[in-house]
Amino acid sequence: MIIVVSGLPRSGTSMMMSMLQAGGAFILTDDRREADEDNLRGYLEYEQVKQLDRDASWLGEAEGKAVKIISMLLKHLPPSHEYRVILMHRSIPEVLASQRKMMERRGEEPGGVPDESMAALYRRHLAELERWLEEQPNLETLHVDYNETMRDPRPTVERVNEFLGGGLDREAMVSVVAPELYRQRR
Repeated sequence: MIIVVSGLPRSGTSMMMSMLQAGGAFILTDDRREADEDNLRGYLEYEQVKQLDRDASWLGEAEGKAVKIISMLLKHLPPSHEYRVILMHRSIPEVLASQRKMMERRGEEPGGVPDESMAALYRRHLAELERWLEEQPNLETLHVDYNETMRDPRPTVERVNEFLGGGLDREAMVSVVAPELYRQRR
């Protein structure tokens, strides 16, 4: 089985990866993308994931581990593996604000797409993704609300631990959630 942590960019996937790591789960990361002002605890990504639409040969390395895969790439997961998908949900206005702030810090110009249009695209993408996830016989999905997790991480930690078969260090997972890092609130 492969644990997949997914969601829109800036939806809390790095936090969930940190929670899993603290809880004792093995994670697949190459540590190429270092922590920065937008993600003070690091991104916990694996560079080859970005090529999933063209090359899934690396998935064998993810067996028994957690790997972060952006929601737009989930449809490229081959049916040859079993997956437990933890899908992070965050208020879309917060996602957009966080993405905009990240771009500003990098000196990039925000795209010309208005927030309302981008929000509609994200909502449509998530609705299509949810339908696709329900149709896949080789995966199970746990939906996790970032905003609720930031308010009270314990219920999320209990659900994640149960979803993954138990045995995680729940107190260590709770300790990872840092309200002071919740900066783009709406």
